[in-house]
Order: sequence, then structure tokens, then C-alpha cells
Amino acid sequence: MLPRSERWSLFGLSPVLIIVVALAMLGALCIGRYPLPVHDILRFLGASLGLGDMPAAEYDTLYNLIVRIRLPRVLAAVLVGASLSTAGAAFQGVFRNPLVSPGLLGVLAGSAFGAALGILLGLPWASVQILTFAMGVAAVGLGVGIAGLFRGGGIVMMVLGGIVSGALFTSLLSMVKYAADPYNQLPAIVYWLMGSLAMADLGQVGALAVPMLLGIGLLVALGRPLDALTMGDDEARSLGVPVRSIRYTIIILSTLISAMTVSLAGMIGWVGLIVPHIARLLVGPGNALLLPTSAAIGACFLLASDGLSRTLTTTEIPIGIVTELIGIPGFLLVLGRARKGWL
Repeated sequence: MLPRSERWSLFGLSPVLIIVVALAMLGALCIGRYPLPVHDILRFLGASLGLGDMPAAEYDTLYNLIVRIRLPRVLAAVLVGASLSTAGAAFQGVFRNPLVSPGLLGVLAGSAFGAALGILLGLPWASVQILTFAMGVAAVGLGVGIAGLFRGGGIVMMVLGGIVSGALFTSLLSMVKYAADPYNQLPAIVYWLMGSLAMADLGQVGALAVPMLLGIGLLVALGRPLDALTMGDDEARSLGVPVRSIRYTIIILSTLISAMTVSLAGMIGWVGLIVPHIARLLVGPGNALLLPTSAAIGACFLLASDGLSRTLTTTEIPIGIVTELIGIPGFLLVLGRARKGWL
């Protein structure tokens, strides 16, 4: 149960975050090779809800452009950005390290290997996504399992286990790339590794939305126990927090939603590292506020990155490249803050 002051802060902040994300989504729907004025989108929404009339030809054109083309990738950007940012903030709290990202335990390397293997085997895209998710979870399971073999799976051993797991799956990924057809399969693997929202569709986004939003919600609900973990295991136990179960629950939830982002949009880096620090500047280190704020900022950040990837050049730039270019100067800021003791 949250203290009354913090509970009111969370309840007061939530509508603001929802409005900000909604406005960012509306702006993203306007951006593209064929820009749309806001009033056209509002007229289309009104006609769809039976609140206004629109010529059939115009309605069909806007339906194809908004619903079939832009809306799936806008929703995917919101889900991916929110999930990566929330997972990054949660990992930074669990490991008490401001330079931690969702890929710490090898989930991104495992997911990359799974997708590349699926492309190499010529599997249907749905099967590739399932394999992507499964290998990401397997990579984290391996890292945590290695940590469990030594000293009861403490934080340091867990990080080392993640390094070993990530290195293993990165090597396996290199083997798959070496064995891939250089004219067909290898370009597809490389393009997927750079991240893209172009292949998102409403059915796929709808199927992943519920578990991803549920995972984000559960992490937000664990904000107070996560605050206790950031003070150290002994202090958390003295407050009655079941340290081991809370830590593994947060790791499992963060891993699951991170793996789902990779299966949806490929490899998108830096979001889970940079965004939590921006949120921390705005609302402070308390995870009950930090996690939902990170989710909202992450959604807006990826919407903006996707807009840039679609409009900067005549051809679409993979969104992973855009987030990396933005993340590099952000990382320099993170290094400066980390030296002063952020957490």
C-alpha cells in the first residue's frame, strides 16, 4: 500500500501521462510520407464513431492510411517503448546500477539468435517471432541458472551469468549469420537486427498488447518493494520484503516484456538505458512514480524516433539506428550523472 501522499501523486500523475501519450500518438498519426492535418484525423474518428459524415471515397482513403498503415506501428511503438523503458528502470533498481539496461542478462542476444535461426530455417514469420521470444527467455534462464550455481545467485554472479549467456548467444548468432545465404537470408537477418516497426499489424499488436501491458502494470505495482531492494538486501529484509522472490519476479516480468518487444520490432537499443534517467530527473528515484513515468516517456521517445525514421530520408531508416544516434549523447549524460551517484 502506497503512503497517502505518494498515492495521490501517482493518481494525479497518471492522467497527465495518459494525455501526453495520447497527444504523441495523434501527432505520430499525422507524420509520414503523406502528412495528415489533425482535423482530418479527428473528422475520420468522428465519422467512425457515427458523430459526423464523410464522403465514402475520402473515408476509405483515410481508413487505409490511418488504420491499416500507421495505427499498427504507432501502437507497436507505444508498447515497445513503454516495455523497454519500464524493464530498464526495473533492472536498474534491482541491480542498483544506473548503467544497466534490459539486455543485461542476455535477453536481447538470445532473441536475436532465435530470430536469425528462424530466418535461416525458412520458418513462417509467426514461428520466427515465437522462436525469438523463446530464445530470449532461454538466454535469461541460462544466465540466472549460472548465477544460481555460485553463492546462491547474488547480484554480482547474476551479472556475470548474464555476460556468459549473452556471449554464448552472440556467438551462436554469428554462426547463423555465417551459414545464412548471403543474397537472401543474411540481408533479412541484418535488417531485422537493426530494428523496424514496418512489419507490425493490428492482429500481432493486439495479441501482444495484453501480456505486455499486464507485465508493465505488475512492475509498477511492485514499485514499493523495488524501492526497498535499492537500499540493499539486508535493509529490505528488515522491512519484511521477501528479497529473493521479489527480485526474481521483477527479473522474470522484465525479461518477458523485453523478449516480446524483440519479437515485435527487432533489436532496439538504448531506450531502456536512457529513458529511466530522464524520468528520474522529472519525478525522482521512487519507483512507484518512476516506472509509469518511464513507460510514458519511453512510448513518446519511440514514437518520435519512428517519426524520424520515416521522414528523414526518402527511404525508411531502421528505428534501431535512430535510437542509437540519439542514445549516444544521452549515454554521455548518464555517465556524468552516474559518477555523482544517481540511485
